[in-house]
Amino acid sequence: MTFYDDIYPFYPLQRTPFIFSSRLLTIILVFVVLAVSLLLILPGIRGKSRLFWTFRIITSLFIGAVIVALNFTNDWAEARMTTKATYKSFSNAVVNAEIGLHVGLYGINVTLKGNPVVQFNETIDYNEMFTWHNTIEEYEEALEKGLPNPILYIAEKFTPSSPCGLIFQYRYSGRYASATLWTAFCCWMLANILFSMPVIRYAGYMVIATAAFIFFSMISFTTIMNVPQCVFYIGTDSFETEYSHSFWLALLTGILCTLIGLLVVMFDFLVPEKMKEAFSVGVDSCEDEDESYSEGYLNSFFLDGVTISPVNLKVTEEHL
Repeated sequence: MTFYDDIYPFYPLQRTPFIFSSRLLTIILVFVVLAVSLLLILPGIRGKSRLFWTFRIITSLFIGAVIVALNFTNDWAEARMTTKATYKSFSNAVVNAEIGLHVGLYGINVTLKGNPVVQFNETIDYNEMFTWHNTIEEYEEALEKGLPNPILYIAEKFTPSSPCGLIFQYRYSGRYASATLWTAFCCWMLANILFSMPVIRYAGYMVIATAAFIFFSMISFTTIMNVPQCVFYIGTDSFETEYSHSFWLALLTGILCTLIGLLVVMFDFLVPEKMKEAFSVGVDSCEDEDESYSEGYLNSFFLDGVTISPVNLKVTEEHL
């Protein structure tokens, strides 16, 4: 006996496939709120500076959002294949499905989607997460759940007992890549603080440092390609992992930070006053100092009959 949608009573609801990471959604919402809040001040900026500030806000928030999001994405490296494979243990049933392996800095996602999705009166659409720090327990839970054989086969390759040793390669490379990315995020925050101070050149240096640490994270992740790769055999086909979207997005962001940092440093050497004016730093203070020295008031009641030399006049104006 079943309820609606073929759900059996007294059993958990049928599992749904993974759609979108809640961490990535949170990061996107936070930076979107920051962007909207900062863009609300643009109507108060006059002239051509408004366009410059719009570009500055959007570019800066894009770089910060990418650096944070790269820590939680699961597509630094991936592999896909469509093949026929045995579906469950102790069964001869063979399904035609698309199998995917997505590698992140903290773990892997293994996907299995039927082609067509419904086969043997069952919806074949899985997305399972296995983290580096809890691989053994999660693999044992997957065995208890009775997940499909292709998922169990790939997950077993990332256990410490596997002769491939993939978990040691990916875990340490991902750990150092994540650490350097968080360092890049700290450099990005310092750069934004320095841009609001009359030290534009040092802000450019920090942007270059941000790019350097992004490149360091990529170098750390690429070390997994320097060791013998483990080939995954499922059915009659095989596949290996390759660099994916997050890796190339990190490269693009690093190049962008490098160009911005070099341009800021170069223009600060060539036209420092123009740079201060563009970033609205050090301008008001200079104008105030000029006004304070250009205008002065003397009390004529106390100065009747007193001869004032130019030096004394200057001293008197400074005291007033």
